[in-house]
Amino acid sequence: MAWDFETEPGFHEKLDWMESFVRERVEPLGLLGIHPYDVKNPRRNEIVRPLQDEVKRQGLWACHLGPELGGQGYGQVKLGLMNEILGGASFAPIVFGCQAPDTGNAEIIAHYGTPEQKTRYLEPLLQNEIVSAFSMTEPQGGSDPTNFVTTAEPDGDGENGGWVINGEKWFSTNGKWADFLIVMAVTDPDAPRHQRMSMFIVPVDTPGVEIVRNVGVYGQESGSESYIRYTDVHVPADHLLGERGGAFAISQTRLGGGRVHHAMRTVGSCKRLLDAMSRRAVSRKTRTGTIADYQSVQMQIADSYIELEQFKLFVLKTAWMIDKHQDYRKVRKDIAAIKALMPKVYHDIAQRCIHIHGSLGVSNEMPFVGNLIGSIVMGIADGPTEVHKVTVAKQHLRAYRDVEDPIFPDYSLIERRACAHEMYDPVEEIVEAAE
Repeated sequence: MAWDFETEPGFHEKLDWMESFVRERVEPLGLLGIHPYDVKNPRRNEIVRPLQDEVKRQGLWACHLGPELGGQGYGQVKLGLMNEILGGASFAPIVFGCQAPDTGNAEIIAHYGTPEQKTRYLEPLLQNEIVSAFSMTEPQGGSDPTNFVTTAEPDGDGENGGWVINGEKWFSTNGKWADFLIVMAVTDPDAPRHQRMSMFIVPVDTPGVEIVRNVGVYGQESGSESYIRYTDVHVPADHLLGERGGAFAISQTRLGGGRVHHAMRTVGSCKRLLDAMSRRAVSRKTRTGTIADYQSVQMQIADSYIELEQFKLFVLKTAWMIDKHQDYRKVRKDIAAIKALMPKVYHDIAQRCIHIHGSLGVSNEMPFVGNLIGSIVMGIADGPTEVHKVTVAKQHLRAYRDVEDPIFPDYSLIERRACAHEMYDPVEEIVEAAE
């Protein structure tokens, strides 16, 4: 089986343009005190809209989507290489029309939405005229959605009359700026575990939707992780997304490719960290030279480079498999594996970068502690690392289900030696006879 991560020369030129454009024009936006998702901010739009238009002229807008939705229909390998460049620049995903959670929400509506839902919600979302939030996690729910208790019950007039949502959601990213929420709620409590919940589009200005507070990840000046309470929130019947009881299947459509994109953006962030620690190592003077002359620093540089390259190749191989099979279920093990590996690689490289920079590294004059916190977030978001490792193990062990080895298995040295003698002893007998 041949693995091929090569792309055509024309696409390499696009990547080169992206790299300089992001570095020179987009990266500085993250230092202006404007949030990329604040689409109601005139100053933000005055700066961002021209950059987005430039991306569109280059044919690089919303490339995760098919041509019918205004994208390029790029496969995961190309998207991965693009996201490597976007990683580490806070405005880059917005400027290129591929920002989470809007990408996943757009994918859901594109796959499962009605024509009316696409017109009202998908089209403005794809143009970044509005932003959205995925309101799934619950305060008590942890990593297991089957523990969710937020309910959506048919209105008094039956399902045709709509639904009434009650419950609380936690860490609904960008809820404070969202025009609409995609809410996961229990509609059939007595159904099998993975058929109990449905998804709904809920406009954020619907009566009964209350943002209790906006929580910040530690170190952020203002929070954007919304804690939302739903109290007798009435939504029309036509705001059900997909089929009743189909929330789990819908969420998998949303999460599979997104994890690859997160991983390659992490690769991009780690490349910046490795670059920073390398520059610091060769420029920080000591009594006898620079800190790059010390073997302990060289080991940290080497470990970071090796781990980064291994991780990048694993992610690209997973992206290539998705492109090959066109079925996330067939690549589920590897998607879970890169998700499990991502926070460790990110954490270790960020920690080394901080250490090599010394006191400056831990200060608020450098972004590195934010990277370290980001690595911890990556170990929690979209399910904790332990959940993904369990998935990897279960998927891997499927191939061994029919194995029933004896206490002394056939791969023991005694058994293997006996087999070898049985195979080659006749040759020895022929040689002896000839002598």
